[in-house]
Amino acid sequence: MSAIQQLIKKELLLEWRQRYALNGILIQVLSSVFVVYLAIKVLNNNTWNGVFWVVMLFISINAIAKSFIGEGKGKNLYYHMLVQPQQLLVAKFIYNALLNVVLAALCLATFILLLGNPIDSVGFYFAITFLGCIGFASTFTMLSAIASKAGNSNLLMPVLSLPIIIPLLLIIIKASKRAIDGLDSSLILKDLEILFAFNCLVFFLAYLLFPSVWKE
Repeated sequence: MSAIQQLIKKELLLEWRQRYALNGILIQVLSSVFVVYLAIKVLNNNTWNGVFWVVMLFISINAIAKSFIGEGKGKNLYYHMLVQPQQLLVAKFIYNALLNVVLAALCLATFILLLGNPIDSVGFYFAITFLGCIGFASTFTMLSAIASKAGNSNLLMPVLSLPIIIPLLLIIIKASKRAIDGLDSSLILKDLEILFAFNCLVFFLAYLLFPSVWKE
C-alpha cells in the first residue's frame, strides 16, 4: 500500500506540474456541453442521457489514454526496478478513477445548469455515474497499457476500446435511463449489480494480465 500511495502521489504531482493537460480536459468538458446547448437547447430525457454518456466516453478516453502511452521505455524500466506491476496498475487505476469521477461531476453539473435536470432518482443516477466512471477507468487503463506497446498507440487506443466498451456503455445507458424515469428501485439495483460485476471482471482480468503486458 505504501508503494501504491507513493505512485498516486507521483501522478498527482505530475498532473499539477503539467496543468495544461488537465486544463485542456476541463475546457473540453465545458466546450462539449456548451456546443450541445447551442445546437439543441431542449432535449428529451432519452437524448439528454445519451448525449451525456457520449460526452463522458470521449472525455474519459482523452483523460485516461495518456496513463501509459505518455511514458517512455526508460521510465517503465525504472518502475520495473522499484515496484511490482500490480502495484503500478492499481495506482494508475485509482488515480484515473478519481480523475474520471471529478470530470463526471463537472460534466453532470454543467449539463444540469445548461440543459435542465430531468433526473427523477438522483441518488441512483449518481451511483450509476460513479460505477460508470470506475468501469471506464479500469477498461481504458488496461487498454492504454496494451496500446503503449504498439506503434501509433494514440490511434490504436480508440480501436481497441470500441468492442470492449460497448457492452459497458449499453448497461450504463439502460440503468441511467431507468433512474431518469424513476422506475422501480429493484430494476435499478439489478442493473447496479450487473455494472458492479462487470467492473470487477474487467479489473481482475487486467490485474492478472498486466504483468505479462508490462514485461514486454
